[in-house]
Amino acid sequence: MELDIEVRPVREEDAPELATLLNEIIARGGTTALEMPFTADELARTMLTGPNVICCFVASERATGRLLGFQSLERWDGLPDDIGDIATFARVGLTQRGVGSSLFAATRGEAGKKGITAINATIRADNIGGITFYDRMGFKNYSVQRAVPLKNGAPVDRISKRYSLASG
Repeated sequence: MELDIEVRPVREEDAPELATLLNEIIARGGTTALEMPFTADELARTMLTGPNVICCFVASERATGRLLGFQSLERWDGLPDDIGDIATFARVGLTQRGVGSSLFAATRGEAGKKGITAINATIRADNIGGITFYDRMGFKNYSVQRAVPLKNGAPVDRISKRYSLASG
């Protein structure tokens, strides 16, 4: 069942709630390459409003205003300036409810306005939900980084996918 979702640009005051949301995902494990929790300030600097952030949107439940997820598009070392790197996070228990696709519509539009020609997503190979999401959004595989060790030493492949704004 899809939720009644409103999407808007992130605001500074969203950082504490979004840090809690992301830290719950990290603590649960298995769906993000992130392994260390974030403070609100760290999250704001790295994914919400920091200097490398191209754009960041939040999804909220229209009736309550509760934040359901966020999507950040950032500049990353190793990627050309016209390619953004995307990260998508939906509140635990609310995946496959329209949060990610609502956010991607906003991110895709803003990326094009900012001169981004393609969007990169790198997903853990064991994150089937994430892989499925990005496939559904139209991302195509272009490389695999084999056996990247997690904090506990377990090797997990990383799959990189690309979305061309010219074709989307």
